[in-house]
Amino acid sequence: MTTDPIREAHRQWVAHGWDDAADGMALVTSLVRVQQLLMERIDAVLRPLDLTFARYEVLQLLSFTSAGRLPMTKLGSLLQVHPTSVTSAVDRLERQGYVERSRGEGDRRIVLATLTDAGRAIAATATAGLNRDVFESLGLPPSQVGALSRLLAALRARSGDRVD
Repeated sequence: MTTDPIREAHRQWVAHGWDDAADGMALVTSLVRVQQLLMERIDAVLRPLDLTFARYEVLQLLSFTSAGRLPMTKLGSLLQVHPTSVTSAVDRLERQGYVERSRGEGDRRIVLATLTDAGRAIAATATAGLNRDVFESLGLPPSQVGALSRLLAALRARSGDRVD
């Protein structure tokens, strides 16, 4: 029978006298592993659509706006990523025909990312797949999903994220 590597790492931490850090190490390692497992499932949905999760997030965020557009700086802020990452994602989406860039009418210094009809359609297709294959079937009962989300929100808040 194969041993859980995270449980074994926890045992080793304790054996080496790092008892106070053992639970935290196991939590962090578990979170990283769960992130890898979820990204595999997400990629299985998005890869056939030639999307990454970062590009999907841009498309979905734009689709949530009434006008289908946002300033690039606002995109970065809402997605909590560096401006370079937003620029890279929008560059690719623009090449794919899913997003167009334009200058703000009132302030030409503002660069807007605007969702195209093709972008709206691919976002809807991707969302349907992610809802079906990932978000609706995480492998935990809904009550545990909610409880885990609240615990992670508390951890995020203590790490400096704005959490309502």
